[in-house]
Amino acid sequence: MDTLVSLFASINYHDPAWIGIAYVFGFVVWQIGLPPLVGFLIAGFTLNLLGAQGGEFLDIMADIGVTLLLFSIGLKLHIRQLLRPEVWATATLHLIALTLSSAIFIILLSVSGLPLLKDLDYNAALILAFALSFSSTVFAVKVFEDKGEMGSPYAKVSIGILIVQDIAAVVFLATSAAKLPSPWAAAAIIGLIALKPVLIALLKRAGHGELLLLYGLLLASGGYALFELVSLKGDLGALFLGILVASHPKASELAKSLLSLKDLFLVGFFLSIGIAVTPTVDTVLIALLLITIIPLKALLFFLFLTRLKLRTRMATFTSLALSNFSEFGLIVTAIGVAKGWLSNDWLAVMAIAVVMSFILASPLNVKNGAIYARYKAWLHKLEHSKRLEADSTINLGRTKALVCGMGRVGHGAYEQLHRSLGDYVVGIDTQTEKINAHQQAGRKVFNGDASNPDFWLRVGRVKPELETVLLCLPNHPTNLRAATAIRDWGFTGHIAAITKYEDEIPELMEAGVNSTFNIYAEVGTGFAENVLEQAYPPEENTSVSG
Repeated sequence: MDTLVSLFASINYHDPAWIGIAYVFGFVVWQIGLPPLVGFLIAGFTLNLLGAQGGEFLDIMADIGVTLLLFSIGLKLHIRQLLRPEVWATATLHLIALTLSSAIFIILLSVSGLPLLKDLDYNAALILAFALSFSSTVFAVKVFEDKGEMGSPYAKVSIGILIVQDIAAVVFLATSAAKLPSPWAAAAIIGLIALKPVLIALLKRAGHGELLLLYGLLLASGGYALFELVSLKGDLGALFLGILVASHPKASELAKSLLSLKDLFLVGFFLSIGIAVTPTVDTVLIALLLITIIPLKALLFFLFLTRLKLRTRMATFTSLALSNFSEFGLIVTAIGVAKGWLSNDWLAVMAIAVVMSFILASPLNVKNGAIYARYKAWLHKLEHSKRLEADSTINLGRTKALVCGMGRVGHGAYEQLHRSLGDYVVGIDTQTEKINAHQQAGRKVFNGDASNPDFWLRVGRVKPELETVLLCLPNHPTNLRAATAIRDWGFTGHIAAITKYEDEIPELMEAGVNSTFNIYAEVGTGFAENVLEQAYPPEENTSVSG
C-alpha cells in the first residue's frame, strides 16, 4: 500500500497521467448510468486520499473550462429570459428563504458541541448559509448537455435562476471588500457594448473552421481578462461577451464549435474540486449534516416555481437540477476564511459538501422522468390553476403531419411537406426566437417540448387526421423520449426519426418509431438525387438511365 501511495504522490500533472485516471473513473460510472462528471469527482477525491496534488496545470485547465462554460451559456442567453418572474422572483425568494432557514439550522447545530460548529457566531452562520444557497452552474449545464436537454424550457429557467444567483455572488464579492470593482468597470462594460457591431461583424467573417474556434476563444479569454483588469470576476466577463453576440444566428454554430474543447477542460474543473478536499472525521460529519439541507432546497424551488404558474413536471425537473451546492459556495467560504470570519477547516467542509451534493444529485437528474412519473398524481395537486402563456392549449386542427424540432432538418422537412400537404403541416419547437422567426415567415409553428408528456396534455386527444409525426430533435435521447411520449399519448400513425449512428436505430424502433433517416449516411443519396433532377430534366434522365 505504501508503494501505491508513493506512486500517486509522485504524479506530475504536467504529464497525461490524470487523463487516464479520469477516464477510468468516468468510464466506470458511465457504465452504471451516471454522468461521467461523477467519476471525475470521485477520481479527484481518490487521488487526494492517496496523496496526489493537482498543481498549476490542473488549476489553469479548470479555470479555462469554467470560462468557456460561462461564455457558451452567454451565447444561448437573451436578457429578457432573466426578466421573467419565474426566473428572477424564484431566484430572489429562494436565496432569501434558504439563507435564513439554513442559518437557523446551523445555529441549532452549534449547540450540539461538535468541533467547528460550537464556536460559530450568528454572522458566521449567516455567511455559511448564504454559501449553501447557491446551485452549481457547471453541474447543471453538464447534466443538460449530457441528456440533450440544453434547449428545453426547464433548462432555460434553471440557467436563468443560476445567472441571477451568480449576480448575487458578484454583489457579495464587491460588498465584502474582497474585490471592489475598479472605477473603470462601468467604462469597460459600456465600451464592450459600443463594440458590439464590430464583434458581430468579425463573427460573420470568421468562417466555419479553426478561425471560428479561435475567435470564440479570443472572446471568452478577452472578456475574462478585461473584467479581471477592472476587478470584476473574470468568468462573468466571458458570460457578458457571450450575451453580446448571442443575437447573431452564427452564435449557435460558435457554441457547437467550442463544445468538445469546453468539455475537455471541464474535466480539470471536476478533478480539481475532488483533489482539493482533505477530509477528516469532523469535516466529513459536518458536511453530511449540511447535505440534509438539500431536500429543503429542492422543496423551496418547487414551491416557488409552481406558485409562479410552472407546470409540476417543469418545476420538478428544475428543482432537481438545482438541488446541489455550488463552486460559488466555495468562493464565498474562502472570503469568509480570508476575512477571519470562519476557520480554515470550513473550506474543507464546504468542498466535501459540494462533492457529495454532486454525487447525490447526479442519479436524481438522470432519473428525473421516472421520479416525476412515480409521484405525478400527488405533485399535480400542487399545480397552479393558471398557466403561463407558453403552457396554453394547442389546437392542431386538421393537421396531417407534425414536425417536432424546427432546426435545419426540421425546417427542410416542413417545407417539403408543405409543398405536398399545404397548411395541414404544423411544427413545434422549444426555442422562442426560432418560433417567432418561423411564424413571421408564415409557418404554423407552436411552442412545445415533444419529449415532455405534459406537452401532449396541452394538445388534447389524438385527432384521426394526424397521420405522420417527424422527430427532428437535436439528439438521440430527446428523439427517444419524444417517441415514447407520443405513443403514450395514443398516436398510432407513422413516426419517423432522424439518426446519426446505426446503433441508435434499434432503440428508436423499440420506442415505437416506424422509420429512420440517417442524416450522415443518406445525405449523399439525397445530394445525388438532387443533382440528377437539376442536371438532367426528366426526359434526359430517362435516356441516361437507359
